[in-house]
Amino acid sequence: MIQIPKGCKDVLPSQVYAWHKVEDTARAVAEAYAFREIRTPVFEHTELFSRGVGDTTDIVNKEMYTFLDKGGRSVTLRPEGTAGVARAFLEHGLAGGVLPFKAYYLISAFRYERPQAGRLREFHQFGCELYGAAGAAADAEVISLADAFLRRLGLREVALRINSIGCKTCRARYHEALKNYFAPHIGVMCADCRSRFEKNPMRIIDCKEEGCKAIAAGAPRMLDYLCNDCRAHFEEVKRLLSEAGVSYAVDPSIVRGLDYYSRTVFEFVSAAAGAQGTVLGGGRYDTLLEQVGGKSVPAVGFAAGMERLLMVMEAENCLPPADMGAACYLAGMDAPSREKAFLLAGELRRQGISCEVDLMERSVKSQFKYADKTGAKFVAVLGERELEEGAAEVKDMRNSSSERVKFEELAKYIQRRM
Repeated sequence: MIQIPKGCKDVLPSQVYAWHKVEDTARAVAEAYAFREIRTPVFEHTELFSRGVGDTTDIVNKEMYTFLDKGGRSVTLRPEGTAGVARAFLEHGLAGGVLPFKAYYLISAFRYERPQAGRLREFHQFGCELYGAAGAAADAEVISLADAFLRRLGLREVALRINSIGCKTCRARYHEALKNYFAPHIGVMCADCRSRFEKNPMRIIDCKEEGCKAIAAGAPRMLDYLCNDCRAHFEEVKRLLSEAGVSYAVDPSIVRGLDYYSRTVFEFVSAAAGAQGTVLGGGRYDTLLEQVGGKSVPAVGFAAGMERLLMVMEAENCLPPADMGAACYLAGMDAPSREKAFLLAGELRRQGISCEVDLMERSVKSQFKYADKTGAKFVAVLGERELEEGAAEVKDMRNSSSERVKFEELAKYIQRRM
């Protein structure tokens, strides 16, 4: 039997209601902040990710699904959403339009890595991007949106951690300090960290190897090397978050795993999200548009992994109750009543009421069993007498009460009782 590829997961009809909850909440909160949905291709030219995400990252070096198309061009399944939005922003000339540009996305993405709890090779993200605003208020707005999204889902044990990784100017001094610190230890560190030492020593702080983590724990802190502008920006972000009632803790170890970040970086973490703990992360990336071939435009955003969110929601008992059943099941006793049930179902559906009819030629008793198993709220029984009277016997499956309802009043009756 052909089975699903490793690192992928089917979402069955009995499970998808929880995904709808997250997606509907994401759309509602993003649109409350005047963000609008953007949809970009599932694959892009490989260069977009090597230049945008960064050639020192594990994503580009190890995890991308890259292949040659029939024209011999190198294309890559998107490993994240930000680079594609940046490409669309530039390609469609949106920098010349009304700013700030605010967009959100709900996407599938792909990374070849070892599958683990809440982390798959095909995964899904909700993300927001804000282009054109350089001030700390934009950072605070995006973080506040993320906080509102998580709170709307009912999560209470998720904590916000923030940091600043500075700009090109102050980060150059910090890189030099990191190299001086790590130089005596680099021989015993992992191969990835030895490579990062030359290309981007700040990435060493993000290493998950226990030995490297222990060494990195004593490394210099970026916060001690911030230039005056970056320090003022970070202080303003903190002030605005406090004013908005968003709780946070400063965590100097947060550097994020992508090369395009600058200044503010942040993560919402939870112990229920596995060893790495992050359920949503983001920050500012003022140089990204330049890296992918455009002019400099300030930007800030975040992305949240849907699988991890659902895992944390389950751990915190925040998943909504399953509601799979139709509003009404129309049970017919014989061929004429089944035909009438079919016609009535069409009328109810046109008025926005979900309903089912018998497609298996079951007995009325078996139809009731099916309606009960699938969670139907009402069962409308039709037989010879009901056809003569033009009224169905409607049973409320939630309390077993029943009532005679005329066919033409059935829709209003169900809408009222729902």
